Amino acid sequence: MTSPFTCGLDAVLFVMGGKWKPLIVYHLARGTLRYAELRRTVGRVSDKVLAQQLKELIADGIVARRDLGEIPPRVEYSLTPFGQSLAQALVQLCEWGSHHADELAEIVGQRARTK
Repeated sequence: MTSPFTCGLDAVLFVMGGKWKPLIVYHLARGTLRYAELRRTVGRVSDKVLAQQLKELIADGIVARRDLGEIPPRVEYSLTPFGQSLAQALVQLCEWGSHHADELAEIVGQRARTK
């Protein structure tokens, strides 16, 4: 079977597309989190979007969901080994973003001014 992707980056963007998936993976790389903890650490994401993004990441084998079978319901999320390998790749993007934070802030400001 031939790949539908033009390159590896195309494949990664297909799986990680969306604003929140990289942040979800980044925060889960630090360890297992319950839903409310994950929502707090990710930031301004809505419950609907977070739930959808988690479902997609679980379906793609990047995130594992563990239902602890308690009442009230308690669910934990963690990275699979496949997800952990992806998180390692995201570290370099995070470092690049930190290194270029001033330039990126200027870009954000320019875009805000042109709207």
